Amino acid sequence: MAPAPFSSLVRDYLDERYEESPSWASTLGLTAYDERSDDLSAEAFRRREAAVLEWTRRLGTVPDDSLTDEDRIDRDVILASLRGRELTQPLADWKRQPNTYLNPSLGGVFTLFLHRLRPEAELADAARARLHGVTRHVADGKANVDFSLAPRVFVDRAIGQARAAARYARELVPQEVRDPALRQKVAEAGATAAGAYEDFAAFLESNRSRAAGEYAIGEELYTSLLREKELLPFDARELRERGREQYELLSNEANKIARQIDGGGTWTEVCERLNRVHAPTPEAMRAEYEEWTDRARAFLVDSRLVTLPPGERCTVEPSPHYQRPIQAVASYNQPPAFSKSLHGHFFVPYPPDGTPPEEVQKRLEGNCSAGIPTTAVHEAYPGHHWHLVMAKQNHSDIRRTHFTSYFAEGWGLYAERVMREQGFFADPRHLLFQYEATLFRAARIVVDTSLHMKEMTFDQAVDYMVKNGNLTPPNAKAEVGRYCSWPTQASSYLTGMLEIIDIRTRWLAKRGSADRDALRAFHDAITSTGSIPTSLAERAIAN
Repeated sequence: MAPAPFSSLVRDYLDERYEESPSWASTLGLTAYDERSDDLSAEAFRRREAAVLEWTRRLGTVPDDSLTDEDRIDRDVILASLRGRELTQPLADWKRQPNTYLNPSLGGVFTLFLHRLRPEAELADAARARLHGVTRHVADGKANVDFSLAPRVFVDRAIGQARAAARYARELVPQEVRDPALRQKVAEAGATAAGAYEDFAAFLESNRSRAAGEYAIGEELYTSLLREKELLPFDARELRERGREQYELLSNEANKIARQIDGGGTWTEVCERLNRVHAPTPEAMRAEYEEWTDRARAFLVDSRLVTLPPGERCTVEPSPHYQRPIQAVASYNQPPAFSKSLHGHFFVPYPPDGTPPEEVQKRLEGNCSAGIPTTAVHEAYPGHHWHLVMAKQNHSDIRRTHFTSYFAEGWGLYAERVMREQGFFADPRHLLFQYEATLFRAARIVVDTSLHMKEMTFDQAVDYMVKNGNLTPPNAKAEVGRYCSWPTQASSYLTGMLEIIDIRTRWLAKRGSADRDALRAFHDAITSTGSIPTSLAERAIAN
């Protein structure tokens, strides 16, 4: 029997992925999966693990000479993704990470109403189905979580998220539905889901003292993920050294800018003063973000630094309630890959419900007025929003669905840098905070590698981020909890940005020009490759 053509293999591979994760399929705009929930049973996780090995075998035996250049890149994207999943299988995150049993149902319901790709009655039915599925997810979580493997920080994060999820399901999801009869049905399903979330929070709380797992993945695995999943040429220690070198270099530059600002001092001293100048409320903070998002877009229109696709738009909104206990920074949600929409959502970090007033003010310090322009650039224009609406135009289903933060977050930080290069940050205070944002990412590399090489404790990491990352203690604690839960991701921002700068240097040199027209051509080309490993993105724009 002749081997299946590559296009058929890709279709089968993606179809299997959609079947295994209907909530992910919904985020991509595949509405046929909206009524279904992910299978989170132990059997399903073991089935997925076996599938990773089988797909690696099948795709790894496809001969190069049977593929076009574009197909070879797609194959290598899939193989890198599969290798990352294979490398992390021994961690058994489905046994040690309790939020495994929260995220699919929360994201699965949230995305339905965020993008509204179907009539309200159909969305309400899909939401009800997924809300009813929460009971099964919680039962799977109670059966699967092994507290001898689960780190305390993972359990604590999941407790906070489960409690927020209960309010989200009970109070906020029904408000998404206008029709009273439909709203009542969704409210009934939401109440059932809320009870399950509260049950899971109580279960985790009662077993919290038993949580004895290790969050650190170790130097060997960290290095393997860098080299075999991200296709980067360095190991964990080399990456940490790179972070330290960048931190020192950037500190020197930031100190020069700090001396130009009233009061002077080191960059950390000036940032500490500027942190105290912030919006008085979360809603006023959101309005500031919206103003600077509009300004960044207008700058792109005037400068023609990128091509803006017709019909794209980005709205600035409060962060989802269920994410607030575990995320203290801004985020972005892209338009579904397989929909016509070019509407992105820039979420600004609101404090969790019940946060004491004094901590709300501390969190607002982490979103001070001088720092907001940089974040608006990173999340929206020409950062994540612009990049991901460009990526939607790629014809390859693999490049529209596969994602690595080393490109995506690298691009977000690159967007800040290129806007700095082009003069967007005219006020020294705004310029200082662009450097501060990059210093923060250098500090993240140091902390993330050190945590996972077991050379820094959680408390030491929090202290380091307060002193070196210009974070308030509550935000630093939330950040470090994220690093523990998502190894290698925190290192992706500055690492990816430096890789993109190197690609840009080579690309422009080959064309003999670095004017704005050449820059625009580079920006349009590289972002249209998607969010794939940077070395593969360079291959994709080589011709």
